[in-house]
Order: sequence, then C-alpha cells, then structure tokens
Amino acid sequence: MITLEGLSLQRGSLSLLQNTSLIIHRGQRIGVVGSNGAGKSSLFKLLLGELHQDAGELLIPAQLRIAHMAQEVHARDKTALEYVLDGDKPLRKVQDELAEAEAAGDNHAIARLHAELETLDGYTASNRAEQLLLGLGFTMAQTQQPVQSFSGGWRIRLNLAQALLMPSDLLLLDEPTNHLDLDATLWLENWLKQYPGTLLLISHDRDFLDSVVEHIAHFEQQKINLYRGNYSAFEVMRAQRLAQQQAQFEKQQTRIAEIENFVRRFKAKASKAKQAQSRMKELERMEKIAPAHVDSPFQFTIPCTEKTSSPLLVMDDANIGYGDSSVILNQVNFTLLPGMRVGLLGPNGAGKSTLIKTLVGDLNVVSGIYTPGENLQVGYFAQHQLESLDLKASALLHIQRLSPKVSEQEIRNYLGGFGFRGDDVETEVRRFSGGEKARLALALIAWQKPNLLLLDEPTNHLDLEMRLALTFALQDFPGVVILVSHDRHMLRNTVDEFWLVCDGAVQPFDGDLEDYHVWLKNRTLALQKGGQGDISAEGTSAPVEEKRDRKEERRLAAQKREQLRPLKKKVDKLEADLDKVQTELAEVEQQLAEPEIYQDENKDRLQVLLKKQGELSQSSEAIEEEWMLLSEELEEAQAELDL
Repeated sequence: MITLEGLSLQRGSLSLLQNTSLIIHRGQRIGVVGSNGAGKSSLFKLLLGELHQDAGELLIPAQLRIAHMAQEVHARDKTALEYVLDGDKPLRKVQDELAEAEAAGDNHAIARLHAELETLDGYTASNRAEQLLLGLGFTMAQTQQPVQSFSGGWRIRLNLAQALLMPSDLLLLDEPTNHLDLDATLWLENWLKQYPGTLLLISHDRDFLDSVVEHIAHFEQQKINLYRGNYSAFEVMRAQRLAQQQAQFEKQQTRIAEIENFVRRFKAKASKAKQAQSRMKELERMEKIAPAHVDSPFQFTIPCTEKTSSPLLVMDDANIGYGDSSVILNQVNFTLLPGMRVGLLGPNGAGKSTLIKTLVGDLNVVSGIYTPGENLQVGYFAQHQLESLDLKASALLHIQRLSPKVSEQEIRNYLGGFGFRGDDVETEVRRFSGGEKARLALALIAWQKPNLLLLDEPTNHLDLEMRLALTFALQDFPGVVILVSHDRHMLRNTVDEFWLVCDGAVQPFDGDLEDYHVWLKNRTLALQKGGQGDISAEGTSAPVEEKRDRKEERRLAAQKREQLRPLKKKVDKLEADLDKVQTELAEVEQQLAEPEIYQDENKDRLQVLLKKQGELSQSSEAIEEEWMLLSEELEEAQAELDL
C-alpha cells in the first residue's frame, strides 16, 4: 500500500498539491487524469524519488519494485532487443556476474548463477522481449537493428517495451499510447489487463482508460480525488459532484449576501451591534465553496471554404509509393465526394501515411491517375509538421503571416478558442510544449478553411479537453475528413465509414472498430500459423457467417430514431417542466421553513405560500405521472430499436 498523507508539493512558485491525501492499494489499476500542469508527472517523480514533498508524508513499502518509461534513450549502438533486455536490471546483473565467473573458471559461482537465472526467468527473457517488440509494431528484423537507426517515435516504443519487461510491483506509464498506432494500442491494452501488479496510467485516451483502469485519480484544485470505476464512470460521478457543489455554492452565496446585508444595515445600531458582530464572525469562519468551473478552455470550429468541387478528388488505378521499385499500394481506386468521412485502418507500415502523403500531393503517384478537384483545398496534419513551425515566431505572428490584413484582435479571439490567451499568443513557439505546438498546428489548418481534412494521428500530445473539442469540431466540419488515429473515441464519433489499408490494397472495411479488432486477431493468428495474413476486410477468415449489411442496418436505425424524435421531445419538455416546478416548490418550502413566516404579522403571506405549495405539488405529481408513462413508452421503443 502506498500512502500520501497531507502531502503538499511546490514547483518553483507554483503550488501543485496542497494538503492532499491518497491511498493506493496493491493490485489497483488507476488512471491519472487532470489538466496539463496539474502535477500528474510530478506524482510519478515523487514515487520514483526524483522529487520530495514540501510537507506531509509519502509512505512507500520497502523493496517495492517500480518500473517506468524512461524519457531519454541511451545505448544507441545496441540492438533494439538488447536495449529492451537492459530493462531487467537484476537479470543483467546476474548475466554480467556469470560472464565473469565463466572467464575465471569459477564452477561453484557458475552453478549458483545459473540457478539465479532460472529464478529470474532469464532463459525466456529474449523470447519475452521479442514478443513485446512484435506487439508494439516492430518486425523481427528490426529487433536486431541498432537503436540509433530508429526515429524518435519508435525510440519511445523501445522505452515502453523496456518498462514492460522490467520485473515490477508498480508500473508507472506516462502517455504510453503517444506514437502508437491503433494496432499497437489494442495490443498494449490487452497486455496491461494481464499485468498483476499496481498500475498508475497517465493517459488522454478515454477508450484506453475505460478498458484498462478500475479507478480514476483526478488532479483538481491542488487535490487528488479518487473515483471508483473507469473514465466514463468518473465523468458521470464528477458531473454529479459538481452539480451538488454548484448548488451548495449558490446556497452559500445567498447566505453570505444575507449576512453582509444584515451587517450593513444594523452594525451602527447599538441594539443590533452584537448580532451584527456575531454574523461577521460566522462569515469569517465560513469555509468558502469554490464555484464549479466545468467549461472546457477550448472552443473552436473548423470552417470550410465556400467553393468546393464534386468530386473533390479521384484516384484511378493508382500505384502509390516511392518509385517503381517501391510501390506500397497497388491499383487504388476511389472518389472523394463532399461530406465523406473516412477512418483509415490497417497494420503498422501498411501504407496509411503514404496514402495520405499522396492525397496531400507530397508524393506523386507512381502510375495511374490522380485528379484533384478544381477547388480542392487541403488541410493536412501530421506529427512532423510540428517541427516545421517557426520556433522564433509567436502563435499570433504565424496567423499574421497567413493573413496580414486581419486585425490583431480578431486573431487573438480566434486563438483563444485553441487555448492561447493573453501573453500566450505572443510567446515564442520554442517555449511551447508538444501539446501547445499541436494546438497551434491545428489552428493554422483551420484558419485556412480547407474542404479536405487529412489528419494523421492528430491526438498525440493533446489532453482530454482538447481531444473533446477537436471531436466536436470534426463533427461540425462540412468538408471531407480522412482520419488516421489510435483514439477510438474520436474515430467512433467523427467518421461514417472505414477503409482498410493492408497487403498492398485499399478497400472498404465492412464493419466497425470492434469488427476490426476481431479481424486483427484473426490476421495475427494466421501469420503465427505461417499464413500470409490475407484475411478479408469483413473481419474473419473463411468460412464466415452470412455478412450483415451494416450500412442498411445503420440507415434503418437512423430512420427509426427519427420516428422517435417527437416522442423524445415530449419527454424532454416534460422533464424540463418538472424541473422548473420542483425548483419553484423547493423555493416555497424553503420560505415555509423560516420561523418568522409563522409570526402574526406574516399571516397573509403564509396563506399565499401554503396555497402555492399545494398547487405546485399537484402540478408536480401530474407532470411526473405523464413523464413516467411517456418515458416507459420511449424506453420500450428504444429497446426494440437496439434489438
């Protein structure tokens, strides 16, 4: 058990935690969430001993083995496999001692060290490291390549594999799905479900959190609040808590106003001075309740150019790649029409990013026809574009370069929707975090009003609030969207169809993300058995069940939902009426609870309140009865729709 008791943590002039307490039990899987800069990574550094609290206690069991993802990559001349094996430090220590004993011919030490290797599962270590690398998207050949040959994103995967190989009782993972594709994310999700120790996971991927964790530790207002359940359950519970907090805040504000009004009126009167002083003391000792601020700091849209073409872009028998000797996708055929929203699925390295680069125009087709529409306006986001930002320029200057005639205030208003406010808009990009650079890149794309959005892993470095704002913006975007993402929540809520990029082909995938997960498992099994992995885009290898017409199912479901819309409107209206009546009733009953209302001089007002109480009670019962009947009718209709 790990205990934080009355703990406070200061970083420079910033107070991250103030008198907060938390108990982490053995075997718990906890998602760590909160706004950027709230102290999530600092908690990890506390647990690792890299930081020390300013006050309070941090109690960690002795001999607790902690594994975490390193931020730097060392030993770049080693192979990927050897680098991952370095994560198991006890194993490496025994291996080094064994090599020394063998060189010295110390047979007694050799026998003892071989026994220790057996205890440490040392004879299976290489195989376990290979499986980790394969699961994270490396090929068998890449396991023997030197670390220095990999790009930054792949080196992060190596650090993740190293952390997973470490024998540990506590595993600390800080944004492990950044730089992973969907396939590797699904693999990691399954691996973590099997992890027997305690897991603390910082992540902005809500589907990943929902699947892996059983508790949420939320950083808010210099405290850590622990919630039972996954992220979706946390959202519901926090909303309920905030609603209660807001009600308490409003009630307290009313009481404060009453006290201040009393003091203002009577503090000068000798007969009331004592009561006024008493109320002032009440005000001083009152613990202030913070108002509930739940609005996202991000609120923006992605406008679309008024001019468009239909079709917007056509690929006809196109071979795509890096020249005749390096064709990755063969005979690609599709037509992009206004309003299409496509999610690209497929194994790592299958050609999703290559396809997008070709659509952008960064790559020419090797052969075949690429026909852009006359009014095609492309907005393209990829991680490498963050590096192309001018590090010496501000967010404001980046926009001014695109539109010199637009007023500074208009640009400031626009950038505010992406979280850049006040002095932030004039801060040089070199001072930005990865998340801030990603937000600026998205802001630049949206400013140029594209009608074709090509997004290659846009959520890396973005926190939950920004991901949600981007999801809303994509839902409202009227142009064409083509999205590659490991964030299943974003995919599920922004695209209408999926294309599978695999085995040199691009074809429609007749299914959803759950079907793709099944398809991926079947393909992996086929490859392990020595097959070619040529599994159909329907998600199963032959024989298959009779294929469901999912598009027709979705059309019929949408039609039925439309038929239910009038009934739902009635239910919603009754619910709003009921809330209004019950609020009025609560106000009347609050007035009736005041002792002075029963004094003789208030007899007439009492009669009015009692009459109003009766009328509101009858109205509330009538509305509630009708609401219950219609709600049952709606639930039955929706249940039939789900079937």
